[in-house]
Amino acid sequence: MISRDGYLHNLIDRMNNGMIKVITGIRRCGKSYLLFEIFYNYLLQSGVDENHIIKIQLDDRLNIKYRDPDNLCEYVYSKITDKKNYYILLDEVQYVSEFEDVLNSFLHIKNADVYVTGSNAKFLSSDIITEFRGRGDQVHLSPLTFKEFFDYCQMDFDDAWNEYSMYGGMPFLLTCKTNEQKIKYLENLFTETYIKDIVNRNSINNTEALEDLLNIVSSSVGSLTNPNKLSNAFKSIKNLVVAPNTIKQYLDYCVDSFLIRKANKYDVKGKRYIDTPLKYYFTDIGLRNARLGFRQQEENHIMENIIYNELVNHGYQVDVGVVTIHEKNNNNNYVQKQLEVDFVCNLGYERIYIQSSLNIDDISKKEKEKKSLIKINDSFRKVIIVKNNIKKWKDENGILIIGLKEFLTCPDSIKS
Repeated sequence: MISRDGYLHNLIDRMNNGMIKVITGIRRCGKSYLLFEIFYNYLLQSGVDENHIIKIQLDDRLNIKYRDPDNLCEYVYSKITDKKNYYILLDEVQYVSEFEDVLNSFLHIKNADVYVTGSNAKFLSSDIITEFRGRGDQVHLSPLTFKEFFDYCQMDFDDAWNEYSMYGGMPFLLTCKTNEQKIKYLENLFTETYIKDIVNRNSINNTEALEDLLNIVSSSVGSLTNPNKLSNAFKSIKNLVVAPNTIKQYLDYCVDSFLIRKANKYDVKGKRYIDTPLKYYFTDIGLRNARLGFRQQEENHIMENIIYNELVNHGYQVDVGVVTIHEKNNNNNYVQKQLEVDFVCNLGYERIYIQSSLNIDDISKKEKEKKSLIKINDSFRKVIIVKNNIKKWKDENGILIIGLKEFLTCPDSIKS
């Protein structure tokens, strides 16, 4: 059993707070397991009577009648027979028509605590906040982090990294016994679940363009891009005309479904966001690899994607940074240059600047990675994460150099 303790504690901390706990995340990342196994068992172990836990899996055909909002309300109200606390657990609540009204109704039950899962960001993230006027409390679930995978798989670090960086952290993979099973699962999941879900939900007619777009984004993960650049890629690679607005819309659909994540570009010195270009990362690196048939295995881009996901899972708002400098060229004239900072991570008043690098073994590589960090004139923490298994240390500029192993297995390692 995978504990997923961080998410369990997120739910425990929100118990009986008068709000609807909404568990969101990409399909098949373990939302149902978190709610119906981990949290359900926690309630039982905490002394909650089984008949005070009302749980319904709405994607189960046997429960189709409860997709009717009136039937669902009638059933839940019939189960509440005393003044003790009840816990209402609803899986895939978007199957219920007018589910907002239903959940609002449950908020009026003083001794009921409501938890729901869903897979659509538009219905269960931004819109739910509007519908419940701040009474929807979101807990976002991601595929397994490296540490969750590493703690479960009982491998040494190098083997675990090779496995995780290839196949990612979708929980079902832990039941697959061969690489062929893992490959088939991820490829089918991408085409038969995510793409079909995005197409059907958003009534997309040009499915081929969506699939080609995902191929291009998969190939260029970690690279700065924008709809105009991607439109030009369609012209040069596919000899197709796809409007930038259409590309932006398709990308937004993929973000809404949690398939990919968007990292905005931030001008560190100017303290402002830049509209474009920006970066897209896959929520699960195994899905990205599956989309490309496990062919393009550039370790630096894969490592960057995994680090980005780890930072997001630690609670950071993660942007792509740029530092503008002026320096002399060969003609002794000052020219403007922009240096990239891989990640600008914000959490409340805390900020960390991070560079990702396979290694900094030679002086030129080390200076290149450090340059943008040195040019940032503030006191926030600056970090370089390298693939090498090294003991972390700080250089003469106060920059923390840390190995990938320590970063992935010790979540707070970049804070000290």
